[in-house]
Amino acid sequence: MNSYHEHNKHNDFHNVIDDDVLKTLNHRVCDLYHFRDHYFENHDLRDSINRNRDIELELQQTLAIFAKYKDCVENSTRAKYYYLKGRALNVVPRYSKEAEDILSKAIKLDPKLIEAWNELGECYWKNDNLKEATNCFNKALLYGKNKISLRNLSMLARQKAASNQEERQKNIEVGLNYAKDAVQLDPHDGLSWAVLANAHLSSFFGITQNPKTLKQCLSAYSQAEKDIVAKTTPDLHYNKGITLKYEEEFKLALESFNNATSYDPTWEPPKIKQKQLVKYLNDMNELVSTSGKMKSKRLTQLLQSIDSRQLGPYGGGSYTSSSGQTVKLDEVNVSDLKPGINEEKVILGKVVCSVHNEEAVPFTFCLVDRLGTCVAVTVYNFAEGKGVIIGDSVAIPEPYVTDVNFEYEDKEYKFRLVRVETPLVLVVNSKKLTRDKQAGVQMSIFKKFD
Repeated sequence: MNSYHEHNKHNDFHNVIDDDVLKTLNHRVCDLYHFRDHYFENHDLRDSINRNRDIELELQQTLAIFAKYKDCVENSTRAKYYYLKGRALNVVPRYSKEAEDILSKAIKLDPKLIEAWNELGECYWKNDNLKEATNCFNKALLYGKNKISLRNLSMLARQKAASNQEERQKNIEVGLNYAKDAVQLDPHDGLSWAVLANAHLSSFFGITQNPKTLKQCLSAYSQAEKDIVAKTTPDLHYNKGITLKYEEEFKLALESFNNATSYDPTWEPPKIKQKQLVKYLNDMNELVSTSGKMKSKRLTQLLQSIDSRQLGPYGGGSYTSSSGQTVKLDEVNVSDLKPGINEEKVILGKVVCSVHNEEAVPFTFCLVDRLGTCVAVTVYNFAEGKGVIIGDSVAIPEPYVTDVNFEYEDKEYKFRLVRVETPLVLVVNSKKLTRDKQAGVQMSIFKKFD
């Protein structure tokens, strides 16, 4: 009898030790992640250059504690020990073979350990093994719906190679649905909101360049920034900068790229995007103010060749769409336009230059009207390789106008910009552009000028 009770007491004693050890290790790993994710609550932005080094030092101290307790853990709780150590090793962005090995052991010992599946998925992903990473996150979902698996699957779905446009669109839609599910599970998690914003951005580029999609992106980024963990991640500001660029909120876009660099000065992409955007803006500024640097004789000839007959189907004061809808259209000069949408108005001019853009989107050119007023025009959804050339006459119905006017790094940017969401509304050289000029999927929001 005594030996039986002693045996039970011995087990209870070991269980208490195991629980205490695991609690200690769990607290330590939580502290490690808190140190990483809340770094800028306790450090100045100028310390960002040291952040990775400081996290590495915290990790080494954490691993020393794991080594100290290595022999204190019984087989029954070894899976949790392996999981916690693997999670600690995953705190840094680099791939760790040790993390992969011990997390593999954790799921063998306890196949229902959701957190271990998610951490193992992270390992495979860091090692560019996207197939195994996807399998791990799907396994985790089998044992319980959770936001980490869902948002990782959203990213992986959008990164998946596709053999055609239809497959690519399907991957983007699948990714968008995973991201929406992650946000629904925890509407206060900023990282999930950031993933949803990125999924909308993928939709903008991969499915259709719809302005409503950009609004959804910015709304989701705004939600993400309410969470200090998401707000201090450089990629949030980088992706937000890209979104703002396509919203043509140029000053805010430049500030977002600068914020991304502030949070990680070693990361090159935001610096590259910022330089490219500054060059694009400098070019637009100069080309609008000089009418595309066109020689005065050539410019005079172009202005004299502008004729209302070049309005084509937009001439005569109205336009009737293919669906039978009639729209009143009065020809006006660029100087008559107001910021925002100019309903029942059409402008006509000649192309004086195109503006080089590192990205294919939007196609950008400068247009002069018969009074010689020059305006920049950005056209979205042009098919690859399509556009307009110098000397073309272009009519734009109900132009959407932005007056760009701001200073950045002691330089003033001041020019008028007309944004066109689809080439299908343009009349070029008296003729409506045909559907082969439009990229991707047809947008239903432009029926008025079909």
